[in-house]
Amino acid sequence: MLNATWLETFTVLCETRHFTQTAGRLNMTQPGVSQHLRKLEEQVGQTLISRQGKSFTLTPAGEAVFELGLSRRAEEAELRDAIATDSPNNGSVQVACSGSFAMMLYPLLLPWMCASPNLSVHLTAAPQAEIRAGLLEGRFDLGVLGADPRHARLEAKLLGREELCLVMPAGTIPPVSFADLEALGFIAHPDGYHYADDLLWLNFPNDYPGAERLRLRSSVNQIGQIPAPVAEGVGYTLLPRSGVEAFAERAKLSVVQLPKRRWHDLWLVGRRGRQLSARLRYACGVIEEAASQLR
Repeated sequence: MLNATWLETFTVLCETRHFTQTAGRLNMTQPGVSQHLRKLEEQVGQTLISRQGKSFTLTPAGEAVFELGLSRRAEEAELRDAIATDSPNNGSVQVACSGSFAMMLYPLLLPWMCASPNLSVHLTAAPQAEIRAGLLEGRFDLGVLGADPRHARLEAKLLGREELCLVMPAGTIPPVSFADLEALGFIAHPDGYHYADDLLWLNFPNDYPGAERLRLRSSVNQIGQIPAPVAEGVGYTLLPRSGVEAFAERAKLSVVQLPKRRWHDLWLVGRRGRQLSARLRYACGVIEEAASQLR
């Protein structure tokens, strides 16, 4: 790496073409300018100027170093401008959350993206463990988790909670017994078995046989398609409220409130001690808006 101070002195010298003017512009002595030039030539390993009396011309090496000096100066100016103008509409944002929450969040991010051509928003739907790991590794700026991670390098804010819902076709008579659900059959998905052990065991403790013994009608791993068969009258499923409300044909679904209800917390998580940029602060606001729709 070339010495930045020597390089700037040489760049000014190339602009003024005069040692005395360079010294005055940089608040240096003329011998100081000559010393910077000599040290830079030693570092480059080549002569940078060809003296002609009191004037000089640049050698080919000098011309290349002068171009580098101008480039470095421009890059530093761009950096200062970027730091000084911390805009919410420029830069990249990496957010991770569950698939169901992503279905609610993404439509709220779209107007921001449409109005901000220099903004890049990346929304990743991932399991809880992947979100936590990504936050720690710096792959995600913000994450939405179902519990406080309680980690020394992470800090979390409770956004609220969302209900775990029993979803049935619209107009279906609510189940009185677990046998009523078995008659419909379960629409399975990767998180569905965990949800079943959580909500169905709580409400049908004497009859619920465990998720692995549920009568299946279908299975799907695309979050946006999980409610589709239920909307057509095929089976029932279990989803967080966000996955239900974001479904395009919500009117074809019925959320059945069982006697004992379950909620999952929503925590907004980021790296501890990090000063958030304007765009990340704005993203936090959009995430909080999405969570508020679930109350």
